[in-house]
Amino acid sequence: MMNDGDVARQLKQMTDFIRQEAVEKAAEIEAAAAEEFQIEKLQLVEAEKKRIRLEFERNEKQGDIKKKIEYSKQLNASRLEVLQAQDDLAMSMLEAAGKELLYITRDHHVYKNLLRIFIVQSLLRLKEPAVILRCRKEDRELVESVLESAKNEYADKANVYPPEIVVDRNVYLPPAPSHYEAHGPSCSGGVVLASRDGKIVCENTLDARLEVVFRKKLPEIRRSLLGQVAA
Repeated sequence: MMNDGDVARQLKQMTDFIRQEAVEKAAEIEAAAAEEFQIEKLQLVEAEKKRIRLEFERNEKQGDIKKKIEYSKQLNASRLEVLQAQDDLAMSMLEAAGKELLYITRDHHVYKNLLRIFIVQSLLRLKEPAVILRCRKEDRELVESVLESAKNEYADKANVYPPEIVVDRNVYLPPAPSHYEAHGPSCSGGVVLASRDGKIVCENTLDARLEVVFRKKLPEIRRSLLGQVAA
């Protein structure tokens, strides 16, 4: 039989064991909690890092897109400016060539021969036995002076009888361009021939011929201008 001392010692041993076990359990729980907290903290940190990285990449991508859009806008604007400059230069060349046409009509000998050629060309295109001719009022005498030779030349080339050419004395082509009528209708010279019924018209004016040559040469002019810009 245990005496009171033995019971006390046994109780103390049991108490110490339970306390030790509680301490160890508490330490184990604390360690597990600390480890879990550390893991959760790392997960939160990684998640935040990932969110920040994705946000940065998205902002960077949006920035790149904005830069590309802005660059594209600037590039298109530059191209439009170059094209506009080319068009302006081409039109100035056309205007300069148009002014040169006026010098042709001042030499009556040259212009008279040119009118004859234009009339023959128009007759060959129309191939009509009778035509109406319109010219500028100031050119009427020159035109009438070459009608006979033009009809005979056409007849020889086309192997037909000389056609009837009626010069319209009621309707004339517009006069040469001037500073006073800069925006009005004008004609630098030449002739317009039409069939008697007006259904077939051949416009053989200096302006019309310049326009045809200009349209034909425009691609070549643009290439030349583009080369100058690139250089």
